[in-house]
Amino acid sequence: MAEKSARLSSLDAFRGLTIAAMILANNPGSWDHVYWPLRHAAWHGWTPTDLIFPFFLFIVGVAIPLSLGRRKDEGIRAVGLIAKIVSRAVIIFGLGLFLNLVPKFDFATLRIPGVLQRIAICYLMASLLYLKGNWRVRATAAVLLMAVYGLAMKLIPVSGYGAGDLSLAGNLCGYIDRNLMGGHLYLEGFDPEGVLSTLPAVATTLLGVLAGEWLRSRWSLITKWAGLWVAGTFLAAAGIFLHPAIPINKQLWTPSFVLFTAGAALLLFGLCYLVIDGIRFKVWAVPFLVFGTNAIVVYAGASLMAKIIQTVSVGGTTFKAWMYGHLFVPWAGPLNGSLAFAIVFVLFWLAVAIPLYSKKIFFKI
Repeated sequence: MAEKSARLSSLDAFRGLTIAAMILANNPGSWDHVYWPLRHAAWHGWTPTDLIFPFFLFIVGVAIPLSLGRRKDEGIRAVGLIAKIVSRAVIIFGLGLFLNLVPKFDFATLRIPGVLQRIAICYLMASLLYLKGNWRVRATAAVLLMAVYGLAMKLIPVSGYGAGDLSLAGNLCGYIDRNLMGGHLYLEGFDPEGVLSTLPAVATTLLGVLAGEWLRSRWSLITKWAGLWVAGTFLAAAGIFLHPAIPINKQLWTPSFVLFTAGAALLLFGLCYLVIDGIRFKVWAVPFLVFGTNAIVVYAGASLMAKIIQTVSVGGTTFKAWMYGHLFVPWAGPLNGSLAFAIVFVLFWLAVAIPLYSKKIFFKI
């Protein structure tokens, strides 16, 4: 549905920046020609692209107290809020399954996990914890989720590999997913959005919830900004400190990855908060506000379009390959042409979203 409401501009801008980065990284002209910052780390370690998904989950968390807190203040009963939360989570999960089904609609090989599916689960769990506990409960839950997950990865043995194996083949996450959802994963024996690694992803979202609660406090704007940056510096440093013991790894969503990326999110969001809502300088952020106010529509639409242009055939190849080869490579070369294709893809969806933003129409599930 579409709604018109007052919004926190810095959060919309941060969300829009994240969505734009997600579309850019997901849509090169050719996967054979991609600059390294737009690739995921092969396994351990990180690149700028590895920050995108945890940033989005963190943003989901920040928005929870800003939205549900306002409704609680208005006197809406918890049972009504829970129904809305569950309904929204089911719709987002279902949309993720639909996007995985396109274009073949082959249920026998349908990938069950996915980006939207993880967002739905994390939103559901974090929202319920927000309604039913205080900030200490949420902070404790985040710590326990990371600790239990980290200990499980280190101590529970995997058949044929033993305990503590964090390789692609021998990690506990992949072992569980192969046994629960074999044939329905991103890779043959592993899924980066699998069952077990969703637990620390909930922790990422809860850290966002804590940041959102801090923003709702009665402290001054400059104090809130300082708090975001202090917490961000501490968490990022903690993640780096843990890296030798349990490596930063996006596909396993390790505790060090949770801490490091939440810290980075706090630092970048804190900067947006200070500049946009504090100094009130936001002309530069208008494209990101356009994306951020209709994030789900843009993400789902871009994902659907990406699948369609890789399915439709033109001149014996896919429409995407034809456009890349005929419209971008001749003047920019394979590598820069691949980047130019991704940039044009982002700009296309910016043009789609501008009319909605100009009329203050924001679609929410």
